[in-house]
Amino acid sequence: MTELTNLAARKEMVAIARRMNASGINQGTAGNLSLRVPEGFLITPTSLPYDRTEAEDIVEMAFDGTYVGKHRPSSEWRFHRDILKARQDINVVLHCHSIYATTLACQYKTIPAFHYMVGVAGGTTIRVAKYATFGTQQLSDNAIEALDGRLACLLGQHGQISLGKTLESAFALGVEVETLSRLYTQVLTLGEPTILSDEEMARVIEQMRKMSYGQAPDAEGINDLARPRAGTAA
Repeated sequence: MTELTNLAARKEMVAIARRMNASGINQGTAGNLSLRVPEGFLITPTSLPYDRTEAEDIVEMAFDGTYVGKHRPSSEWRFHRDILKARQDINVVLHCHSIYATTLACQYKTIPAFHYMVGVAGGTTIRVAKYATFGTQQLSDNAIEALDGRLACLLGQHGQISLGKTLESAFALGVEVETLSRLYTQVLTLGEPTILSDEEMARVIEQMRKMSYGQAPDAEGINDLARPRAGTAA
């Protein structure tokens, strides 16, 4: 990674970290963010408010746990390192203490397929990891277990983790997990919701996969009226 590219990545991390707070999915110095780079990963520093964080404050870490930077890395560096090591399909780990996701996490409520958008997290549920003290290896191990086959999970009595190939996609997923958590919390006040079947969720997830590659859904009847006009580009 060139120095210019490294600087651009750091600036984007700071921008996303600030958006986490501005969007309401995070507060104060809670939460953290990491990005895979060729030499290891970049991670937000510990105990530094995002509105005071600049590109040069981002910490560079190796997978052996050593780091270079003006500050110490986030206290949660272990699960960032371990998730990035275990999941070659993603490049970003976003952790935040969004209100509704954390509410469900405090009650150890897995989010079921009450709404088809649960599929954005990669499966039929958004699991809750077992509680462990923040910053510990046990918390990292619990998170990796809950994230198996998933792009997001709740952390018991703690918060949420969302993963992505890019900083933007991880942020968008974090916002969506919070939205689903709020919806589910509200739905539960009316009673237990009807849960979509695994078969339907498999169709939903496949449609989402196609759309992520820029393809319109093509299941029977979905795209019957969506055709390029004659003489226009597809």
